[in-house]
Amino acid sequence: MFTGIIQGIAQIHSIIEKDNFRTHIIKMPQQLLAGLQLGASVAHNGVCLTVTAINDDLISFDLMQETLRITNLGELKQGDFVNIERAMQMGSEIGGHLLSGHIYCTAKVAQIIPSENNLQIWFALPNELNVMKYILKKGFIAIDGISLTISDVKDNQFSVNLIPETIQRTLIAKRAVGNFVNIEIDTQTQAIVDTVERYLSSK
Repeated sequence: MFTGIIQGIAQIHSIIEKDNFRTHIIKMPQQLLAGLQLGASVAHNGVCLTVTAINDDLISFDLMQETLRITNLGELKQGDFVNIERAMQMGSEIGGHLLSGHIYCTAKVAQIIPSENNLQIWFALPNELNVMKYILKKGFIAIDGISLTISDVKDNQFSVNLIPETIQRTLIAKRAVGNFVNIEIDTQTQAIVDTVERYLSSK
């Protein structure tokens, strides 16, 4: 489990390509190495991945075809960066909201609106997945692993407002119109919406 509070940014040191499979080797920030072991879970842009090798600060993670298909990790190349969060520990403060690291879909950056001490970004979701029913104004959402509050909703788009701290600590402000980001919807919202739909359909 994760909280959506990004702990660091890591650069992809190298990528090993295989058939329908790849290994990402990242240069882990020093402050995130303590206690890291084989089999540990680490979120990359919100995607839960498992540590498969440790070589000093070079940490390896395997990505299956399904992960490459439904997330933006398949677009990454050597030298790119990812948002990093170690798995939460029991008793630690939860500053964001509970996340599983299982990505629902990707969204496209539709519009970027800068203003003083704030950055608003609009994202477009794929119509065919009917995701918008889970996107509620003032609700939670995770974008590239960042716990954020939805500020507005319109048609198949939604927006978030970013404070300077989020801009400084994460990669989200570096996204450009047309880029894709990973989306994890709030599981409690999903459960409520699905339960209400099932109840109404039974009437």
